Amino acid sequence: LLVVLISILSLQVNAFSPTQTFCRTHKPSKLELKSTKNDVEISFSHIHLYTDHIGSVSEYKELEESLNSLSLYSSSKSLSEKRELWKSQNPSADPSETFIPQNRDVVKQLLVGFGFRVTGCRLPKGKDNRNTISLLVTSRDPNGVQIVVTAADGESENSSDNYHHFDAENIHRFYEHQANRQGIAVLGFNVNDVNLIHERYKEKHPNLIHSFNSYDDAQVLEVFAYYHHEGDSNDGQQKADTGTLLRFIESKDSKAETTCKLPGLDRVDATFDESSQPAYCDHWVSNVFSRTEFLSTLRDTLGFTPKVDFNAGVVAAGEAQIESTVTGNDSLFRGADKAAVLQDQSQVYLPINNALSEVGHVHGFLEEIGQGIQHVASRVGNLVEFIQRCNDMREVTGEGFTFLNIPRSYYGVVDVAHLVKCTGMSSVLAEAAIAFLEKSGDVAPDGAVSLDATEQSITEILDKELGEDNSYQEKKDEIVAAVLESRYTNLYSLLGDNVSEETYLGIVRNKILCDVQGDDVLYQIFTSNILQREPQEEAPFFEYIQRVCAESKIQDGCKLAIKPGCGGFGIRNFLTLFLSIEVSKAMMEVSEAKAKGDQDTQRHAQQKVDCFTSQLNDANPILTQISDAMTMEGYCKEQMETELAKGGDTEASNSWKLKMQEAASEKAEGNKLLMECSARYQDMMRKLREEGVTMSS
Repeated sequence: LLVVLISILSLQVNAFSPTQTFCRTHKPSKLELKSTKNDVEISFSHIHLYTDHIGSVSEYKELEESLNSLSLYSSSKSLSEKRELWKSQNPSADPSETFIPQNRDVVKQLLVGFGFRVTGCRLPKGKDNRNTISLLVTSRDPNGVQIVVTAADGESENSSDNYHHFDAENIHRFYEHQANRQGIAVLGFNVNDVNLIHERYKEKHPNLIHSFNSYDDAQVLEVFAYYHHEGDSNDGQQKADTGTLLRFIESKDSKAETTCKLPGLDRVDATFDESSQPAYCDHWVSNVFSRTEFLSTLRDTLGFTPKVDFNAGVVAAGEAQIESTVTGNDSLFRGADKAAVLQDQSQVYLPINNALSEVGHVHGFLEEIGQGIQHVASRVGNLVEFIQRCNDMREVTGEGFTFLNIPRSYYGVVDVAHLVKCTGMSSVLAEAAIAFLEKSGDVAPDGAVSLDATEQSITEILDKELGEDNSYQEKKDEIVAAVLESRYTNLYSLLGDNVSEETYLGIVRNKILCDVQGDDVLYQIFTSNILQREPQEEAPFFEYIQRVCAESKIQDGCKLAIKPGCGGFGIRNFLTLFLSIEVSKAMMEVSEAKAKGDQDTQRHAQQKVDCFTSQLNDANPILTQISDAMTMEGYCKEQMETELAKGGDTEASNSWKLKMQEAASEKAEGNKLLMECSARYQDMMRKLREEGVTMSS
């Protein structure tokens, strides 16, 4: 049984202030650490996936052409009409088949699901020795997300590639170290001084250096990301974990217009369909055995410092426990233009997870695969439209991505308490209304109201059943409105009237998570596992987000710049992510048991689903309390420091200090409640696990 328990919620409150004063005459100074200067300019470049197989460029270009034709045709067509057109163009396609995430071509998934295109390649035939096939896949902004996908070419195995980073030896080494699994093998960065980084690794972490090569257009340094968890080598030095690589690229022509700075790729022309959005790198997440060791390495070599620690209070999602720290650089980018903030990739964030118990997703990942990249997160300008497009394309073509299951209770359900609170109606009348709506099928047994329900459809049902009840007639409009609003009532408590009903329903329909930090909003969603051969195997996944940053304001003649990372990292959703992983697994168990007619296993798996869902419902208000307190703590600290910088008003600074301490106390109380919640569900899941062991024996 894989379940998750999460350590969470100690925030460096100054790390994600929503805004920062920005004047043309002011240049932020670079942060200096005691051990390493943060003087390396670094930005996201690309991720490198190693896969079992890649198709031909012509095959993918034919697919892109079909997708572009579908986009031109589909502006006013229904999904069924689009599906029929797709089947007529692709006779072998059967979109009606149940979507199976395993053993898929990740390039096709990216092209169809996210609207990406093949914009570069390195093929076996050419003047250089080449023993792999590589494709570069990007979003419609070629300088945004860049995904290099490589597979070994069996016909050229005896040769070696002149560009070391494309040689098949890398794939063999990675597979051997990662339990013969496909995966996200390399994190690539653009840097301004690769020699300086090389010198720092030589001085402090020489055993991590893999290769350092100079080519006509760039220098490329590759280092192993992590140390081996089993201790030192015979010479007393720490051994490198020879799986995941960090790749640093310094282009010899800083003004070059090439899409990806990685040497050896040939450009491929591409046409994007009108509905696709540009995507940009936001953060890349590792699962490791020693979080502090990786943090230390990044500090020594790149000057990275921790930004957020999810490790002060304990949240139980079953029996497991993890810690997580977000580390990164201090980008000098500041701007008030939201488009520029979306596109900037100079702020690098690397969240790092480690397991503290021998159950749960992170522990299972480490046990099955070893240390590696859990997922990569990219941001877009409109996440609801981005994910709606992905879900529609999967329905039309049978290709793309599915996403983790989020219980409807995360967004809101209708119950007696909700109707009584919103309308003042009696509990008896509320019970009757819900019963009639359940009978009609507009409300599910768990209280989830149909997303297709309308004011007219709900009114017709209640009028038919309760039309002669005077108390119903007096409050009819309020009752109908409360029923419909219940579909997103939890989100409404966070966002209020700042979001339209259409957007609220789009969020719920597409199972998007939402968090608020100060005046900033973060939307998140996670795909099902990618590069997975068998169900239940641990594998990486993608995350997509949208950061809705607070509006710029004018203060003392200066614009308030939007700071990278506005909206944080989803404190309220941190638990939801790991719970949804486990809910998805448990729901799969339910389906499999139902198909086999195994009622005992089905009942047991459903109990796990119910337990995880119940914990999510109980934890959400506590997480909101903590999030609000953390935001207030950061704001008060910022105001206190502003008053101190003025050099005079100690009364004002002391007032802000007192408010900051009150917010810190509120946060501590929330952490205490969260730990108590954790303990309850830890005990419940332990009993379920023991019951499962008894059943299997």
